[in-house]
Order: sequence, then C-alpha cells, then structure tokens
Amino acid sequence: MPTDIKIPPVGESISTGQIATWHVADGARVNTGDLLLTLDTDKVSTDLHAEVSGVVKIGAAAGSEVAIGSVVGQILDMAAGSEPAAPVKKSPAPAKPKAEPAPAPVAAKPAPVAAPAPVAAPAPPVITEGRETRRKMSPLRRKVATHLVNAQHTAAILTTFNEVDMTAIMDLRKQVQDSFVAKYGVKLGFMSLFIKAVVHALKDVPQVNGRIEGDEIIANHYYDIGVAIGTERGLVVPVLRDCDTKSLADLEKEIIAYANKAKDGKMLLEDLQGGVFTISNGGVYGSLLSTPILNPPQSAILGMHTIKERPMAVNGRVEIRPMMYLALSYDHRLIDGKEAVTFLIRIKDALEQPARFFL
Repeated sequence: MPTDIKIPPVGESISTGQIATWHVADGARVNTGDLLLTLDTDKVSTDLHAEVSGVVKIGAAAGSEVAIGSVVGQILDMAAGSEPAAPVKKSPAPAKPKAEPAPAPVAAKPAPVAAPAPVAAPAPPVITEGRETRRKMSPLRRKVATHLVNAQHTAAILTTFNEVDMTAIMDLRKQVQDSFVAKYGVKLGFMSLFIKAVVHALKDVPQVNGRIEGDEIIANHYYDIGVAIGTERGLVVPVLRDCDTKSLADLEKEIIAYANKAKDGKMLLEDLQGGVFTISNGGVYGSLLSTPILNPPQSAILGMHTIKERPMAVNGRVEIRPMMYLALSYDHRLIDGKEAVTFLIRIKDALEQPARFFL
C-alpha cells in the first residue's frame, strides 16, 4: 500500500513552503530514513526523510509552492512495484518469462516514467527575455522583504554613528589567541567581544532593552542577542540566549554552530525566535558605513563595519590606527537621542579599554 509523502507542520504561522530540491529521482528506490526533499519556508529550511522503504513517485516538482499538510508524492511498496509485470507472464511466448527480470523494474512504475522532466526543471521556471531574467522570489526572500518594509512603516527609525579604535581589541586577541585556542578549541573572534560589549551597554542603558506593543512598553530583563548571518537563501538572525551568563568561548562556539547550520540550511525555527537586540556585521563584506534596519519587534540594532587604517589625532600627535565605524539604528518612539548616543559610547569605551572592561 502506498505511503504518502506529506508536508509536515514546520512552525506556527507557516502555511506554505517551496520544494527547494528533490534529493531522489522519480522512480528511485529508497530505504527508511533516506533524505527525500528539502523544503524552504519563509523562516527555515526543513529536510523530509522516507518513512518507509519503497519506490518514490514524485507528485510535485522542485520549485513548486506547496501547502503545509499537502501530499507531494508517494512511496510505493517494493512488492507493489512488481505487480505491473504480471501480464507479461501470461504471454504464450516461452521467451517472455526469461526477459521478465530485466524489464520488471521499468514496467513496475509506468506512471512515474513521464515525471522526471518537471522534476529536473524547477517550477515556476526561470524566464529569460532579451536582456532580462525573471524568476519567482523564494519564500524566505519574500518574508525578508516584507519584514524590512514593515520595519520602515511601523517604527520611527533613526541612526546614530560613532567610531571605535580597534587597536586594544586587536592587541588583546593577538596576546591571548594561542592560549585561547589551546584551552577552548576555537579562536577568539570579534563578534563575541561585541556581544559582551552590547550586553554591558544594555545593562547601563536599559531603555534600549525594550520594545513597544500597542500602547505599552515592554522592558526585557534578559540578554538574548541576535546575530545576522547572510546565506544564499537570504538573511537569517539566529539568537544566542542569556549572553550575560556565557563566556567568550561559549559564545564563539555557538556562533560557529549557527554559521554551519545556516550554511547547510539546517536552521530551526526556535533558533530564530526571540531576541532583544541584533548585531549585523557588514564589515565581512567590506562595508565601510551603513544604516542597518531594525529587526522588529526589537527597538535597536548595531551595525559593525570593516576595519580601516586611518590617521587619528592621539595625544596631540597624528597616528595611524585601525578604525571601525559603528552605527546604531533605533526606534525613536522608545529611545531618545541621548540614550542612543550614550549606549553607543558604552560600546565604544568597552572595546577601546577591554582590560578595564573585562576586569
């Protein structure tokens, strides 16, 4: 008896998804647990595995948008797959039975044989007309687009800037890097230090650690920090929980784990939920300065940028220093300019004087 390949629930409020890839061909034999397909939704990607062994009959092509709970194919029993060959045995010709084993696998699945073409050609198709190519947006890209536009329409976004001298942080990393790697098995990166600096600033300026819901202000008393990660599918923001209680090594290990999950499309819905503040590092792409967009319902986001050596006035002398521009976008309905500037200066001070900060 055939077993339906059904799209399972993948999270609250998610009603549709897009079949990103079929990992098996139509008519292929699979075993229980084999990977069948990857489903992209507007939040996460999900892999579907075979519940039973049998022959795959694909019913929805790669690229199709499908509803949660819908059937996109079947797995037919191995025994059932041989049934179509029975009429061949009734042929009076003596040579037929001898030829039966060879054509049996082909004859076992006459209906799916015509299906491989749409599987190989994703639907909806990419259309090239003259000098333009048109393709449908993925669910994740549509969600990101909607999310960003809503942020612009629902919050009074303002951005304030500052710059940080990265000399002390870079010197600190050089001094402790070897011992840090030997002890914890990971490198000490910039992101964990920025997360700790953000937690320090949130404690000093608690107004930033809040959000608006209707006509109420919600104050958060925890420090779950989102870190924006760019992927081929779009932007995702996994959340590191309780950053105030974790060491730099703990944070570095979590960042690496999330980066790998994002790269492999294995991010879970719970990885992206919550968060009181977001850090976006455009510097990894070479960005010198930008104005990051809020990640609702959060009220602020910090933009990191590339480090550039620039001439700076230091104690009455001009010196070349590695400098980074910082940008804080915030919801002006909740956070006043004074609080935003103070918050950014707290981060700057922590990074420029890390010894005093960590002691």
